[in-house]
Amino acid sequence: MKKIKLVQQISNEGVVAVLRGETPEEVVEMADQAIAGGIKVIEVTMTVPFALRAIETLAKRYSSTAQDAAKYAIIGVGTALDPETARAAILSGAEFVVGPSLNPNTVALCNRYRVPVMPGCMTIQEIQTALELGVDIVKLFPGNLYSPGMIKAIKGPLPQANIMPTGGVSLSNLAEWIEAGAVAVGIGSDLTSEAVKTGNYSLVADKAAQYIAAYKAAKK
Repeated sequence: MKKIKLVQQISNEGVVAVLRGETPEEVVEMADQAIAGGIKVIEVTMTVPFALRAIETLAKRYSSTAQDAAKYAIIGVGTALDPETARAAILSGAEFVVGPSLNPNTVALCNRYRVPVMPGCMTIQEIQTALELGVDIVKLFPGNLYSPGMIKAIKGPLPQANIMPTGGVSLSNLAEWIEAGAVAVGIGSDLTSEAVKTGNYSLVADKAAQYIAAYKAAKK
């Protein structure tokens, strides 16, 4: 039941912050600010040095079952290339797993432990295979190679597919992706680049609030 609840929560929240940084401390600060701005689904990528430290810190600080809204967030791992990485992240507190590509062994591992897994796919064949492996949400990646119309094309033969575009989603096109049928969107560098450039991480909270406002407007 926990897996089903998490998938539903991710879908309900609709915006996933995909965080990369130079240190785990930097990523934790980004996550704190994103959560303060209203983004409650955080993906810490394994390209971050000592990424598991950041995941463990955030998993302890925020609980997806917390009653206090300020302490509620779903913490997951991104760029999980293999089942070994996925399992290490799960043991560190990751509640969902995201990969840049479809790795059947990683999907099997996550299904074994009832953890939502979102592999990156680019083709109808990959998406069909992901569904057959038991994937609940497919990450359309890299999203900047497609227009929102791609979701309509996918849902022609595969209306049951839940698609989350990641890469290339911005404030200017978020509504188009949602209106096209995206179950959620992943936001990467656009959320954090200005903060990293200036050293003012409160800008992440400001940008997160803009994304949440845009998402809610699109859902209406």
